[in-house]
Amino acid sequence: MADGGLLLHELSFVPEGDDVVVGRLDTGSYAVFPADGAELLKRLAQGMPLSAAADWYESAFDEPVDLDDFVDTLRELGFVREGEEQPEGAPSRPVRLRRLGRAAFSPPAWACYLAVVGGWAWAVARHTDLAPHPSQIFFVHSLLVVQLVITFGQVPLLLVHEGFHILAGRRLGLPTRLRLSNRLTYIVAETQINGLLSVPRAKRYLPFLAGIVCDGVVLGALGLVADATRNPDGSFSLTARVCLALAFTVVVRVLWQFQLYLRTDLYYVAATAWNCYDLHDAGMVLLKNRMWRLLGRSHRVVDEEQWTPRDRRVGKFYGPFIVLGYATLAGITVFVSVPVAIQYFSIARQAISSGHVNAAFWDSVLSLCMNAAQVAALVVLSRRKRRDKKLSTPQTSPSAEVELA
Repeated sequence: MADGGLLLHELSFVPEGDDVVVGRLDTGSYAVFPADGAELLKRLAQGMPLSAAADWYESAFDEPVDLDDFVDTLRELGFVREGEEQPEGAPSRPVRLRRLGRAAFSPPAWACYLAVVGGWAWAVARHTDLAPHPSQIFFVHSLLVVQLVITFGQVPLLLVHEGFHILAGRRLGLPTRLRLSNRLTYIVAETQINGLLSVPRAKRYLPFLAGIVCDGVVLGALGLVADATRNPDGSFSLTARVCLALAFTVVVRVLWQFQLYLRTDLYYVAATAWNCYDLHDAGMVLLKNRMWRLLGRSHRVVDEEQWTPRDRRVGKFYGPFIVLGYATLAGITVFVSVPVAIQYFSIARQAISSGHVNAAFWDSVLSLCMNAAQVAALVVLSRRKRRDKKLSTPQTSPSAEVELA
């Protein structure tokens, strides 16, 4: 062990029960340290020489420490400044939109959000035709118009949803970024909040739930506009039908959040509430290990020690929540996807098989082509995600780069 101090990047220390989450805000490299290890790291960060740090640890905890192994771990995590490497982000720039983030979640803003959602609930109770239903998707006879409006009409709604995630992170002073990705068969926009583990656990819930809050407000606003723009005879105008169609997609997006196996916003809420860092993978491995042991195939059992004790304890009863996610997928498929698909292909089949090459024919053909293009985009995004995952360096620590969809 060479004497002298270590040059370390700026680190955050957040107590989590008996452990401490330590990491770099700039890179999103985080790890869970026992309390004694975190205290040792603090002293190294303050410039204490290695030999003095080893003596202090042995005096404080009545046992020696393998400081060479400890330093190697710090290097693997990227905590050590190597050679002429400068601290990332120094001098740091203030996070933009922080004031807007605070305003978006201030008491007056919450009062407005509750008024919109409450007003919508009251309107639905009075007029049940405002309640979301799959048939609302087809607000006009043209499949192409329906698809264009639903596809591109969701873009601003998705951006507002992700904008709420971004503002909730920015109000805490955390850098955020937006990217397009996929979750299995879904094309999604993702907000990456780099360094969310650098703030106390109680402050993480709002960034996780901000998108759902936004969806509730958007759903209420669209429903109220639909109710306010009815025709004089009480029927829905074109504007109202468009609002209801978009509102239905918002409802589906909220239901989608219950598919916890996709690591949705609600998954991160649950994992944070249970004080876990990689609950999904730990739960899946524990479930598979039990299956392999029952089948007598012990050679396929994966080492469970790579997860924290807390992840392993909670992971033992995480199975039903995975089932809940798949049950949600089945419900969306049966009650949403299938009815919409049946009506869509029924309209397209009638137009294409009519024998007339007219506007309805070309409308259906172009709509089908647009669907094919979306499937192709999903394949491209899936391949890109797999490629990026292969190229990335595996981490043994929980990542603070949380992806919220």
